[in-house]
Parts: sequence; C-alpha cells; structure tokens
Amino acid sequence: MKEFSDAPALDEVEKLCSLLEAQARQGGYNLNKDADFARGLVRGLLVNEKRYGYRACPCRLASGEKDQDQDIICPCDYRDADLTDFGACYCALYVSKAVLAGKQELSSIPERRPPLEEKMKREEIREEEKFALKKDLAGTAFKLSLPVWRCTVCGYLCAREAPPEVCPICKVGKERFERFI
Repeated sequence: MKEFSDAPALDEVEKLCSLLEAQARQGGYNLNKDADFARGLVRGLLVNEKRYGYRACPCRLASGEKDQDQDIICPCDYRDADLTDFGACYCALYVSKAVLAGKQELSSIPERRPPLEEKMKREEIREEEKFALKKDLAGTAFKLSLPVWRCTVCGYLCAREAPPEVCPICKVGKERFERFI
C-alpha cells in the first residue's frame, strides 16, 4: 500500500486511538472492536486534521471551512441518532453495545447530513424558533440571569456566561456549543 504525503505516523494513530477509546468509555460509548478498521478511520481523522485543522469525519466530504463542517467534526452531531437507529455511527467508528456483543449486525447507514442549502435553511428556522422562545420566556414570571448553551453533539445544556471549554458529557470543544436561550 502506497503512503501519501499527509499520512500520519503509526504512533500518532495509536495515540489517538487510545485517547478516543478512553473518551468513548468515559462517555458511555464504544469504539468499533475491529482494530484495523478503527485505525483506518483514526488515520483518516488525522489526515483531515492536517488538511483542514480539524478532525472531520473521514467518511464524509469536508468543505475545508470549519464553520460549515462543525456538524461532521468527530464525534459528529449525528452519532447518537445513528447509534440508536442503526447500531453504529455513519463511519462505524462508534458502535452500540448490541453490535459489540454480536447481537446486532452492522449494515449501511443512510446519510443524515442535509445538503448545505437545507442546512442553512434549518439554521435560519432554528434562530427564528430561539427568538420566539426568548420572546415567550420574556413574558413569563421568571427571567434567566445567564444564557443557556447547548452541545450540538450530545444535547448537554448549561447556564453560564460562556460555553464550557469541553463538554462534560461527550468531551467536544466549546466551538460545538450553540446559544440555546
């Protein structure tokens, strides 16, 4: 197999595999037990990190614009829904307990990521919904003293001045949080 110029070193792959495994276990997730398959995906994450500056899913086409690709930075925003519905995330790096135990077979997973135009429209609608919710909350007897932040990967909510540096649930960075209220 021919290596290409931005291929990560084996020790980089092993180091990230170990880190992802530890984070997955801590968060209640499981990495695919096929070590060669998982290493291939991790190699792809590292290649994308070198190319784009972030670990975009190796099974999806990244734009190279981090703001446009936030939803596909591993772990992607679609991981949990895919695990629930299909037993694995889109690239099958993360798998369910049923898959690990051999009680569920892996199958192809349909792409949940909407086309860019649809994604932009959804974000506009979400902003309108947030505005309407804020308007509704403003008319209630209570007022929030802090903004509420939502992790776009796992849904974790927290009320504070700024999003946390790292999500305490799924361990993604603060750039994966959105202002909820």
